[in-house]
Amino acid sequence: MTTRTEIDFEDHMPVQVQHDASTECFAKQLLDIGNKKMAIDESTQCITLPTNFCKITATTDELIHKVFPNITQNYKCHQWLSERAILAARNSDLNVINFSIHNKIQGKATTYKFIDTVMYQDEVVNYPTEFLNSLDLPGMPPHVLTLKIGMPIILL
Repeated sequence: MTTRTEIDFEDHMPVQVQHDASTECFAKQLLDIGNKKMAIDESTQCITLPTNFCKITATTDELIHKVFPNITQNYKCHQWLSERAILAARNSDLNVINFSIHNKIQGKATTYKFIDTVMYQDEVVNYPTEFLNSLDLPGMPPHVLTLKIGMPIILL
């Protein structure tokens, strides 16, 4: 059974999920959370997620295997990849997951580093190289970016 569910979060871009019968229920649950329709525990100020909200995995490797089974054979198939995603609240969590997936893909890795100098040399004392290299800004690649030929990436 093919379903298509669209979730519209106010002024945000609609999210479309295809080929999964459970998406309508999940979309409704997400909207209920966003619209504050879930019961809040007064003592903790937290909500309790429904038991069918998600599937819990014990390890990161198990999560990767469930979302990307046979990644080493399928990573070049754009259609297959477009049907899968792992979402996380923090970039640092995604970096760990991406690193693990990257290690599963065969091939020679090439490392790139972004430029870590300031435009005006009199500002160099205000922005040490170590500080510039430690920045992990949203929308910017990490200081050290390692890629392999054929590995999927997203360019923004």
